[in-house]
Amino acid sequence: MKHWLAAFTVPAILFVLPAYAADDAAIARGAYIFAAAGCGACHTDVKNHGPPLAGGRAIVTRFGTFYSPNITPDLVHGIGSWSLGDFRRALREGRGRDGTFLYPVFPFDSYTGMSDDDVADLYAYLMAQPPNPRPDRPSAIRFPFGFRPLLIVWRMLFFHAGPLQPVTGKSADWNRGRYLAEAVGHCQECHTPRNFLRSLERAHGYAGNPRGPDGLRTPNITPDNDTGIGQWSLGDIEALLKTGQTPDFDPVGSGMGEMVKGTRAAHRRRPPCHRRLSQILAAAPRHP
Repeated sequence: MKHWLAAFTVPAILFVLPAYAADDAAIARGAYIFAAAGCGACHTDVKNHGPPLAGGRAIVTRFGTFYSPNITPDLVHGIGSWSLGDFRRALREGRGRDGTFLYPVFPFDSYTGMSDDDVADLYAYLMAQPPNPRPDRPSAIRFPFGFRPLLIVWRMLFFHAGPLQPVTGKSADWNRGRYLAEAVGHCQECHTPRNFLRSLERAHGYAGNPRGPDGLRTPNITPDNDTGIGQWSLGDIEALLKTGQTPDFDPVGSGMGEMVKGTRAAHRRRPPCHRRLSQILAAAPRHP
């Protein structure tokens, strides 16, 4: 979440101390948002046994390989020197601490929908985690996509800042499920096809992506009977979110498996989480 475009410098620090103090209730709420958003999945290099949230996970795209940044509260190599405003700007506006545009491999175009309260709670949780001094690994971006001004065009065409507004006429429970799926959980980032500039084709939301994360296919999770999950019951969807297994007892892929761990942790904190997500997916427009 720190800087997908450029490194920044901060004064040398002799003592690594928490830069932000929050009450226990805010940290507990932030733990729920952290779990539902699956932050640990991208910001921990699990494959190479990297330290939690210290970054370094490779994210392979057609534009190059990006390495997730350190989001521990380390004052030099993490986000320990970031203010809440800096953090909110990254999620809401897709800008780094120094104002540079972030690459949309960081899903700020979904996180922009998050509420100010949830952003603040997530910040409180991250600032309460152990700092780690692991430096960020520079991303290997193909020419000419490393030319940052190109992002201005992308943003003009595709980015719409949030927060996500509730849909009039829908219940609070339905709107909460939509918020979890589209903003916090950013489900469309993996399960929606993208155009040639890698922006989400939201008119085909949840219809699957033949070139998902790391070039792997992600399935159609709309209620289409032939290619989607139209023959699944609400209980089937909820069970997958809890166990990581389809109704045929097939395990989900590694990326989704990591997200299941997050939704399971979120559900333990707020039990309606899985049900709300299941209802949104079951009611999504069908796409073959």
